[in-house]
Amino acid sequence: MRFSFLPSLALFSLSHASVVDIRSPRSTSSCSATSFYPGWSGIKNAFIFGDSYTSTSFDLRSTQPSPTNPLGNPSYPGWTSSNGPNWVGYLATRNNASTLLTYNLAYGGATMDSTLVAPYQPQVSSIKDQVEKEFLPTYSKSNKWKSNDTIFAVWDGINDVGNSWWKNTTTLYDDIFTVYSTLINELYDSGARNFVVLSVPPVERSPLALANGEAERKIEGEKIREWNERQEMLVRELKSGREGVNVFLVDAGALFTKVLDDVKSFPETAGYRNTTAYCRSYENGTPAPNTMTAGCGVPVNQYFWLNSLHPTYPMHEVIAKEVAMQLKAGPNVC
Repeated sequence: MRFSFLPSLALFSLSHASVVDIRSPRSTSSCSATSFYPGWSGIKNAFIFGDSYTSTSFDLRSTQPSPTNPLGNPSYPGWTSSNGPNWVGYLATRNNASTLLTYNLAYGGATMDSTLVAPYQPQVSSIKDQVEKEFLPTYSKSNKWKSNDTIFAVWDGINDVGNSWWKNTTTLYDDIFTVYSTLINELYDSGARNFVVLSVPPVERSPLALANGEAERKIEGEKIREWNERQEMLVRELKSGREGVNVFLVDAGALFTKVLDDVKSFPETAGYRNTTAYCRSYENGTPAPNTMTAGCGVPVNQYFWLNSLHPTYPMHEVIAKEVAMQLKAGPNVC
């Protein structure tokens, strides 16, 4: 079965959370940071690129991030696919070590380059668009951020894989990663030095993929692993080929697998009761993050999957904490 990954959006008006202590990192760092990384507490800005797992529907023409409103627009947590805050919101408001002004350019349905892998709608802003049509003309020359107080985070690949896994993707991946490398280098040339990169999670275990046969799911899983291997190679080449770079590689896939195998792996996900299905009454978002509809059996936040593809907010909190812990530990690509 072929499918496109559609963004599902749910809006919540939650009060800003205060900064809390970060737990001891699960990730470890064996790399020395360059002079451009002051430590997690010294990071003041974040530029974020991605798809519906990341988007909060930020509009660069509207209210900009500020110390009293670190996500800018829309109101926290924004329009997300998690039925509550997503990992960006948690990172900016709960797992930050300082005020973190967060410019979230992610767009639901994004692929790396729409001309290579078509998104579900033509107006979707690809990662290429987010970098070249939004960040570079609007923020690259801004004096509001510096190379040594800013992180650049990318979480992409879910839609690239999902919209192409049934093809012979070897040549396609070559083309995609050529674009990916170009975009990373454009960010570097604009002053970016601290890169956070997340791996593609095992969405072959999502309800969308579970509707396919076992053989098809196996192929998709193999394509996800290939994507992640190529991405790791790309950031290692970036580190070795560009002066001053710090890379924080976060294995989101391992975190998803751990929770899907055992929801009690983390306190944030211990309340999950269903990790394989979703309830149609919840799939487009609910009035509250813990809404209970009788026909669904359990409240919405006890489902891992809000809909056929997107995890609910407890999983996003785990991701945000992992990102913060790696940033606290230091770069892990030498």
